[in-house]
Amino acid sequence: MRGMVVKGTTAWTGTRIETGDEVVVPAFGGLEAAEQVRSSGAVAVPVDIDPRTFCIDPAAVARALTPRTVAVVALDLFGHPVDVEPLRALTRRHNLSLVRSDASGGTPEGGLDLDAAARRRNAAYLDSRLTGVVTPAVAPGARHTYDSYVVRVPGNGRPDRDAFQRALRSRGVACRIPVRTPVHRAAGFLSDVRLAEAERAAEECLALPVDPSMTRRRLQRVVSACNALGGLLLDPAC
Repeated sequence: MRGMVVKGTTAWTGTRIETGDEVVVPAFGGLEAAEQVRSSGAVAVPVDIDPRTFCIDPAAVARALTPRTVAVVALDLFGHPVDVEPLRALTRRHNLSLVRSDASGGTPEGGLDLDAAARRRNAAYLDSRLTGVVTPAVAPGARHTYDSYVVRVPGNGRPDRDAFQRALRSRGVACRIPVRTPVHRAAGFLSDVRLAEAERAAEECLALPVDPSMTRRRLQRVVSACNALGGLLLDPAC
């Protein structure tokens, strides 16, 4: 198996790539990894995601492999672990490197702590009460740490999501757009490839506050603001 070395992150330690090599990265949330690949002289190949977990789709990875592929980057996104076993099997079969990393900068794998437990409790509260948005999915057997609590605002894509964000902020809810642009639509990586799930996620996703210090009162304020807006902003006539 080839090794790859890319400066700037310990996740790449022991891995070596050369100019012209290809490294598969997730199109959604993988911009930093793509930039690291490009800085090494290699070519970042963005692929689509699992629409439930937002992590890289192993089937999409398999379709993207070429004789020039040397590695696959697997990112845990928003605290949801990537489904790594199919990727391990795939990279072993093709003699590729598998690079694990946490795109959110949250708690490393195996390092669940009290903050993660508090975020999970807060996320469960939101899960049970939010309407008008699609709450985060958790794959069977996965341990989501909710470094970000990312919902989907369905409807008419980005206009509805952006309007929803502005309305929540006007009501005192600190929310943010976690990924504005997929890798294949970003400057320096522009491509005419169509990655439908990554594009839809970039248009619909919004991160709501779920930090460990949040009181039940603050959580209820988030619920009240979201639920009051959901029917209005998701109306196709708006």
